[in-house]
Amino acid sequence: MEIVAFLAGVVCLGLVLWDVFEPIVVPRPTPSQLRLGRQLVPWTWRAWRWLGEHARTGLGRDLFYGLYAPFAAVLLLAAWIFLLIVGYGLILYAIRDQLYPVPTNFGTVLYFAAASVLTVGYGDVIPVGPAARFLALAGAATGLGLVALVITFLFSLFGSYQRRERLVVALSARAKSPPSAVTLLENYVRLGLVDQLPALFAEWERWSAEVLDSHVAYPLLGYFRSSHDNLSWVSALGAMLDAAALVLTTVRDVPRGQAELMKRVGAHFVEDLSNYFGYKGTDGSIVDESQFDVAYARLAAAGYSLEPAETAWRSFERARTIYASRLEFLATYWATSAPVWIAPRVSITSPAHQAGTPEREHLPGAGGLPQTGGSLPATAKESEQR
Repeated sequence: MEIVAFLAGVVCLGLVLWDVFEPIVVPRPTPSQLRLGRQLVPWTWRAWRWLGEHARTGLGRDLFYGLYAPFAAVLLLAAWIFLLIVGYGLILYAIRDQLYPVPTNFGTVLYFAAASVLTVGYGDVIPVGPAARFLALAGAATGLGLVALVITFLFSLFGSYQRRERLVVALSARAKSPPSAVTLLENYVRLGLVDQLPALFAEWERWSAEVLDSHVAYPLLGYFRSSHDNLSWVSALGAMLDAAALVLTTVRDVPRGQAELMKRVGAHFVEDLSNYFGYKGTDGSIVDESQFDVAYARLAAAGYSLEPAETAWRSFERARTIYASRLEFLATYWATSAPVWIAPRVSITSPAHQAGTPEREHLPGAGGLPQTGGSLPATAKESEQR
């Protein structure tokens, strides 16, 4: 019995120390499945998401989802400490004759292990043998070290979260909330900032590289939601990737080099992260030609010089294939807003707008996306002919 308890305790300690070492100390993704965190976080997130879907609505649901990431961090710390206590308790139970007074049950040994790990040390049970003394000291050292590591880990998480959200919040001023690639390009024309689009793509290329490095190494970061309504780093990245794809395939008068670099890094980020979280779908564009016709007409009306409609549509569809379905998967997994590549335009003369409610027209078969009105061409092909 003592040998079984000793071996079980060693296994518990090994799992905890390995589970702490991999995600906190090693700053890179690891393929190991023998980790408590890699199993506990997805299971609890699915339960949390189910509760949110069935018990909450609207803003309350988003606030509820926003509590999960801090909860998961505390839950992991509690689970690690609990397993440390159980592991040391099992080993000490195997050599309980080295404790004074000799415990008569496992509960007393577990109490002494908890007092050692938490550095309480009331002195009602003391180690008298060399092995028990070593384990008591080791338990105190690992308990303090674990708490220190987790505190450092949390500061690192919060720092990465703030750096991630800086550009996401700034994008809302350029592309509205939720952000849209077409709206972004329209606003850059209206504000006279078209020549600054390459600089914007360069900034988001750096953002993608940094967030790729931090979120793949520390996947818990993905569960931290934006603190602003209608904002999500997933939809923001999708808007920038769509804007880069439009510049590469449709818009003529914007330099394409930086857009290509941003699209490569961003698509790499989306691929690595979706694979980590179990993406098993097939790549696809998730946009039909009628939606592209509306976008094409809006960009033409904004003043951009465009490629021929048919050529642009085929090229855009191919360009979007490598990341669109993966972004949809990540948005669904984290129950956040999906990327909106073409957002509604509000008519400032409509009665609905004067009453404070945006007026929206819908394209048949376009997933409820708004249709531009007024004198804009109904399709991209008609725009090209005109």
